Amino acid sequence: MHTTLAVLADAPAQLLPARSMMAFTLAAHIILVPLGVALPLITLIMHGYGLRRNDPTALLLARRWSAVMAVQFAIGVVTGTVLSFEFGLLWPGMMGRWGDVFGLGFGVEAWGFFLEAVLIAVYLYGWRRLPSRTHFLLAVPLPFAALLGAFGILAANSWMNTPRGFGLDPAGNPVDVDVRKAIFTPMFGPEYWHFVVAMFVTAGYVTAGVYAVGLLRGRRDRYHRLGFTIPFTLAAVFTPVQFFLGDSIARQVFHKQPVKFAAMEIVWRTDTHVPEYLFGRLHPDGTISGGLKIPQLDSILAGFRPDTKVTGLTTVPAGDRPTATQATIVHWTFDIMVGIGSLLLLLALWYGALWLWRRRLPASPWFFRGAACAGVASVVAVECGWITTEVGRQPWIVYQNMRVAEAVTATRSTSLWIMFALVVVVYVFVFGSLLLILSKMRSRWRLADGTGGPQPPAETPETDTPYGPRSLGSRP
Repeated sequence: MHTTLAVLADAPAQLLPARSMMAFTLAAHIILVPLGVALPLITLIMHGYGLRRNDPTALLLARRWSAVMAVQFAIGVVTGTVLSFEFGLLWPGMMGRWGDVFGLGFGVEAWGFFLEAVLIAVYLYGWRRLPSRTHFLLAVPLPFAALLGAFGILAANSWMNTPRGFGLDPAGNPVDVDVRKAIFTPMFGPEYWHFVVAMFVTAGYVTAGVYAVGLLRGRRDRYHRLGFTIPFTLAAVFTPVQFFLGDSIARQVFHKQPVKFAAMEIVWRTDTHVPEYLFGRLHPDGTISGGLKIPQLDSILAGFRPDTKVTGLTTVPAGDRPTATQATIVHWTFDIMVGIGSLLLLLALWYGALWLWRRRLPASPWFFRGAACAGVASVVAVECGWITTEVGRQPWIVYQNMRVAEAVTATRSTSLWIMFALVVVVYVFVFGSLLLILSKMRSRWRLADGTGGPQPPAETPETDTPYGPRSLGSRP
């Protein structure tokens, strides 16, 4: 207990506001990331379906989703840019020493953003001016541009978790940088695919959830059924894949970052036949209160055998591991993420079994209530995943090479708190503007649809808006 308090007392005063600001902006930005990464693919699938089937309802949905995609991307660029500046402003120690090693990832992300912006602009323009096939083919690179941005940021983050690709001179500065090894670290593959599939799952459930609410309110027209079915099917297909990838990355953490794994599972001392705790609280003396204890399960999950040895937190000094409070936070967020994933898997299996058996959507209102909640639950799971990744690495900002306290800015804590307050005000305005814009778009679309439900694009007033052609007949 005294050791933990001494570690906290040695932390610079500016560390708390810097970490709080970074946590807030990251948590806010990540709400937008799933749609930014995966909505282009969902929209393109709907667009392709509409062209293949000559389905005006599908084309109408694709056009509307492309408008949402553009608005969301614009807001995401703002929040993502703030995060990029914060790396330099709040953590100059890390960027000054290690920027030449892992900074290429941020450069790749910037190029991905730029390319995606150009492609989105072409895609929106194409609804009104390009031949249908040309328009669709020009949009094909859009999902790959979105994945390129994710590639860059995940390369940087995986390097922070398992730093590679450099040597150290006598002063501790990196030399002999190998960019390829710095990008493709041992954690990059598991972390990247786990993240990307999580984005597909989350965006699919979020998009489908909007139409699930409409279906619950009695709007059983083709517009709502198609708007629900395609994104939900994509999410349902990827959900079991994500479950497998989640298990894989947890096993990689067990091998590559054993102390983080110990925090995730609140394992105090190295041992075999280690029990699994569902929730519970770790105390500074190593005792655990609350939660559900399942004997030997942690060892079985880690190595498929009850005699698997699991590294405990006490294998490293107190200053080199998460505190008891941090470990408890990591453990809870990990358990919440796994719990939500398990519920989503059951929902996906319900949907899949009925579709394979009867080729129709479930009729139960409880299914659509679950589907309506799945989008929010998926976002919560993504937030929990990032908390697990970042808090579980503490006190290291570069694992086993630089502590967070060494990287933080020397700016006075008072100035940082003021800056944090300004960021909160700006973000409230930005997200309020996003909700207002989406609300106005929805109202316009409902007005265009009239009281009888959505009509083919050539029959609606919406054909005079920038989001679609003036008429199907005007398409070259």
